[in-house]
Amino acid sequence: MELYDEIISCRKCERLVAWREEVAFTKKKAFMDWKYWGKPVPGFGDLNGQVLVVGLAPGAHGSNRTGRMFTGDSSGNFLYPALFRSGFASQPDSKFLEDGLILRNMYITAVCRCVPPQNKPSPVEIMNCLPFIKTEIFQMKNLKVVVALGAIAQNYILRIFSEISQGKIVFPFSHGRTDKLPGDLPFLISSYHPSRQNTQTGKLTKEMFNQVWAKANLLLR
Repeated sequence: MELYDEIISCRKCERLVAWREEVAFTKKKAFMDWKYWGKPVPGFGDLNGQVLVVGLAPGAHGSNRTGRMFTGDSSGNFLYPALFRSGFASQPDSKFLEDGLILRNMYITAVCRCVPPQNKPSPVEIMNCLPFIKTEIFQMKNLKVVVALGAIAQNYILRIFSEISQGKIVFPFSHGRTDKLPGDLPFLISSYHPSRQNTQTGKLTKEMFNQVWAKANLLLR
């Protein structure tokens, strides 16, 4: 709870604080009856789990509205059915915070906890947020597999594990690629982000995404 409280009370990035609160105040027409979360979004799931999923940042009318990662937007509508099919989620949809969704053997987080304008957090804003994900990684004592959703998430995950291993780790981003991080560190699976831009253009298909979670399950065996 200490980390949770620290995350949701963070106001380090003035631009992001202003934007997340403006979005929560003005709202989207379809969600006018909602009380938006409008705060940094904590990770959720099983910190004793073996799989860590890392996204970029909350969606303006998804996580910034609901208060839970990938909940209530098109990215979540693509992600959670895939996690359900692969056995990592208890149900195939995620609508709101207390909808009964349980993650199995998995924790979901992001490199940036506040919704950024145009979905583009600055490097400084991401660096302000990285201590949160570092703490989550250190708390995941059983971590075996990290799934990076998008090249930016992968870049910062590799930066964190480079610090942990005290040696620079560099792997190119390529959807479906699997790499073993040095020593006792976990495997890394690269995946396109399940954003509407990627899923509606066919850059990321249901079959391609299913293969990512199948690989994760294979590595756990």
